Amino acid sequence: MTPAIRLAKKMAIRFEVKEYQHDPNSGAYGEEAAKALGLSVTEVFKTLLAQSNEGKLVVAVVPVAGTLDLKALAKAAGCKKMEMANPALAEKTTGYVVGGISPLGQKKRLPTFIDQSAQALSQIHVSAGKRGLEIALAPQDLLTLTQGQWAEIGRVD
Repeated sequence: MTPAIRLAKKMAIRFEVKEYQHDPNSGAYGEEAAKALGLSVTEVFKTLLAQSNEGKLVVAVVPVAGTLDLKALAKAAGCKKMEMANPALAEKTTGYVVGGISPLGQKKRLPTFIDQSAQALSQIHVSAGKRGLEIALAPQDLLTLTQGQWAEIGRVD
């Protein structure tokens, strides 16, 4: 059981864990999850870490159907500029491996921004803390558990 699943259980929210066989040759983890689970890429969200030029780390949760708008994230986080965090730093800070980083149960709680498009969904799918494992839950529950905030940070490709 991952820290993400433990947190969801502890907080007694309604959730579902979905497992699939991860292909080690796949680099597009979110797209792989959507395809393996028969979900739309607008329902599956990826968890990314970004860092400000002042060194502030934040979590961004955006649909795998698009990309993270770093300018919009910087504005939401009250920073001048954001860039993607180094993968090694992301793993060390969250306690998860890249491709399996969950917004839930991270080692260190970081400011979390969830793309506002999630509000239109009845369920959002995010990593449950390891590659090949997703957790489905209500977007509002994700917002509550992460103590996050909605922001227009996703760009559709």
